[in-house]
Parts: sequence; C-alpha cells; structure tokens
Amino acid sequence: MAANAPPLPWPVGAPSVTADALLGDADRTRLAHYFAARHAAATRRAYRSDWTLYTAWCDARGLCALPATPETVAAYLAAEAEQGRKVSTIRRRAAAIRLAHRLCDYEPPTNAELVRGTLHGIARTRGAAPQQKAPALAEVLRAMVDTLDNTTHQGRRDRALLTLGFAGALRRAELAALRVEDLEEAQRGLRVHIRQSKTDAEGLGQIVPVIRGEAYCPVRAVRDWLAGAAIINGPVFRRMYRGDVVSGESLSAHSIAGVVKRCARAVGLDPDDYAGHSLRAGFMTSAALAKASLFKMMEVSRHKDPKTVMVYVRRSAEFQDHAGEGLL
Repeated sequence: MAANAPPLPWPVGAPSVTADALLGDADRTRLAHYFAARHAAATRRAYRSDWTLYTAWCDARGLCALPATPETVAAYLAAEAEQGRKVSTIRRRAAAIRLAHRLCDYEPPTNAELVRGTLHGIARTRGAAPQQKAPALAEVLRAMVDTLDNTTHQGRRDRALLTLGFAGALRRAELAALRVEDLEEAQRGLRVHIRQSKTDAEGLGQIVPVIRGEAYCPVRAVRDWLAGAAIINGPVFRRMYRGDVVSGESLSAHSIAGVVKRCARAVGLDPDDYAGHSLRAGFMTSAALAKASLFKMMEVSRHKDPKTVMVYVRRSAEFQDHAGEGLL
C-alpha cells in the first residue's frame, strides 16, 4: 500500500487497488468509506472485535496472523470451541479471518479442508442450532405494557416501543434507526418507512403497514410518546437521563433489548428468554395462532422466503390435530 494511504476501517490494510500511486488522499478516503459500507456497521464492529481477539491469540503464541496457515486458523477455532464459544460466534470469527486475508490479496486459509473440517467437527460436537428467544405473544405483550407507568416519559416511550415493535414485527435495529420523518399516519393505521434493514442492505426502503388497535393501540402510543416528549423530528426512540429527561440521542438496539428484558422480568418471566427479537417473533406467532394469511404475515414482516414464516406457523399449530392424540 502506498505511503500515507488511509487504511480501511476494518481490519487491516486496504484492497490492492488503493496502492495506485495516482490516487490522492481524498480518493483513497472515499474508496475506503464506500468499500467498508458494503457491510453493516454492526457487522464491521463484530469483525473488528473478532480480528483483535484472533491476532492477540496469535501474538501470544508467536504465530503469524496474516497471512496465516490453515493449521493456525484451525487451532484457533478449536481453542475458541474449548472456551465454550457458540458455533455461530466461531463461524463469524472464521469469516472475519477470511475477509482480512481477502482484503490483503492473500488466499484465505479458511478455504482449506483442515479449517472447513474443523468447523464441521465443532458444529457436530457442540451443536449448531441457534438459540431462539421466546416470542412475546399478544397476551404477554399486553401484560408487559400494563407494568409501565404511562404518566412518565419513560413509560410512554416503552409503551410505544413495545406496541410498535410488536405490531410492525420490527427488528430492534429498525426500531433504533426509526425517525419521526419515517412515520406516516393514515386512516387505518401507520405507515412505517424502513430506510434500511437486514433484508434490504442496499437501502431501497420498505414500508410496513401497522394497523390501529384498541386498548393497546400502537398508533396512539407512538403519538402520545412523541407529543408528551415534544419530539417533532429526529430519532423516535431516545435515551433517557435521570429525572425522566428525554435526550436527543437514539436508543441503541442493545438498550431496546434491555427494555424487553426488563418488562419480561416485571411480569414474572425469565429475562434471559426474551430480547428485542421477541417482539417480532411474538407478532408472527400470534398472527399464526389467529390463522392470519401467510402472505399477509409476510407483508408485515417482509420475510422473502415463505419457509421462514412457516416456522412460526408450524410452531403455533404443533399440537393441533396431533397424530398421537388419543393413542395413550
């Protein structure tokens, strides 16, 4: 890489194209910015952390982290497995190592059979099934809302967050990114404009229709929160300071999960079983229990593959008309 060329934000060096001596600093900076943007910010943070842990492990053993041999990478992944890391985390560590090598024009050691076989062996030994958070079903969601103090800013915020997150089957990152300008009230509900999401990485935009409710209406809850906090633009869901003071900063995705956990604990549920995804899963499962149309569910959730939605449908009806009913 040419002298003084700015590195990419993650993790080391820039792709070989930045070595072109004819490129100026401004060109390199723009290139680095847009090249890095092909990954979501959360993914870049995770990869950066993965890379730091991997290089520290190599340094402690006097091993070369870049370029690395398949033996080094396989041994590192095996060590992570022994530390009790989740299979999904270990696979992400491998992806970070692969990307680092590709960025620097090295053959990724993760392509080697030794590394691939080690990953398969870890998955078989440890089990690779994802740990699903419990869905906050409609009755659970209503109980959570009932624990909130609607006379406070925080209570109104959390009521709006829970009901909108549930009714729109929204991801926690989508709730965190939501802005007042993204909300369009209509006669029958609310149109929520999602600027960018997990299934819309290029930011083409998606619209989620949120229908009005009765006692737990998400549209009214959002309106009450915004009016009470005098929010007319910017982030919808915001951090709170002591004394029930509303800040101008957006609530983080992690904090949104914390709200769900806190409300789960308040109704006597294990907070470890609940997180931000519980709102989205709760809507899908509740809609399936109510015999909602598969395609209408997908219209709200924006799932692209009906097979994914069928997981919720099957789970909601797994004991109905069971083949073993009455046999014992």
